[in-house]
Amino acid sequence: MSTPAHTSLDPHVLDNPAWAALSGAHTAFAEYPAGGGAVAARAARYSPDVSPFAALADPQDPRSWADLRTLVGDGEVASLAGVLTPPDGWETVGRIQGVQLVDTSLRAEPAPEAVRLGAADVPEVLALIRLTEPGPFLPRTVELGTYLGIRRQGRLVAMAGERLRPPGWTEISAVCTHPDHRGQGLATRLVRAVAAGIRERGEVPFLHTAAGNTRAVRLYESIGFTLRRRPFFLAVRAPGNTAANFS
Repeated sequence: MSTPAHTSLDPHVLDNPAWAALSGAHTAFAEYPAGGGAVAARAARYSPDVSPFAALADPQDPRSWADLRTLVGDGEVASLAGVLTPPDGWETVGRIQGVQLVDTSLRAEPAPEAVRLGAADVPEVLALIRLTEPGPFLPRTVELGTYLGIRRQGRLVAMAGERLRPPGWTEISAVCTHPDHRGQGLATRLVRAVAAGIRERGEVPFLHTAAGNTRAVRLYESIGFTLRRRPFFLAVRAPGNTAANFS
């Protein structure tokens, strides 16, 4: 099956994919400012046991930042992507340079040995995530989409799955392999298999990784992904006195 033409999709949706997902396919996992809601809100975040990410409808709009402050609370931290300069009063407490890559020539195909991962597999999934550190993964992240794993002698040794779902696209995430089983192409097989499911829905795979993870970037480019942009992943603290939250 050929890759859907990227030019037929709004290229800007991937500039703010978390917002596009939280206001679309992932509204069931979203939290909004008190008194807001999916229609009126200018900021949203995933439920804390699903994903750490929050998002702004428009990073240039002060109303989005005001809604985010209401949502997270004074002095509390939010995780964002793509925002380079928070407004006055907000403190950047962490920043990682990332890369966003899109499927342009990936060969997507099922992996017969891959198994679907669900709630019963979460403890084993979290253990593999802690060992390999591919990025944040929480107890309910597995509900965001299809997660596939490969087992060896009953033990989960590799996995990959679906995270953000902006319109027309699905992010491949949590790609990892146990150190004892690297060099066997397991991650590539799983990425191809997850991509096959995405393609069946008529959507285009994309993914993020840290810019410093050059080994992963080279792998993704070698199998058919192309660099689209270089977003930042930020942790920002809302204005306000954190001590007041505990009074």
